[in-house]
Amino acid sequence: MPDAPALPAIESIEVHDRVVACDGGNGPLGHPRVFLKIEDRSVTCPYCSRHYVLADADATGGGH
Repeated sequence: MPDAPALPAIESIEVHDRVVACDGGNGPLGHPRVFLKIEDRSVTCPYCSRHYVLADADATGGGH
């Protein structure tokens, strides 16, 4: 049985605000812009699986 193809790594992006906008990148090949709120330390986009991680210095801040 052949090996399964390797899955691409999920992109992880360090951010400094608790609300991030994601459009998937790639211009017209992306997805609709969504605003994601980081409740704890991270959030994952439901469209493209980009993983947004709150920077350590901003983890205790209230954000917007």
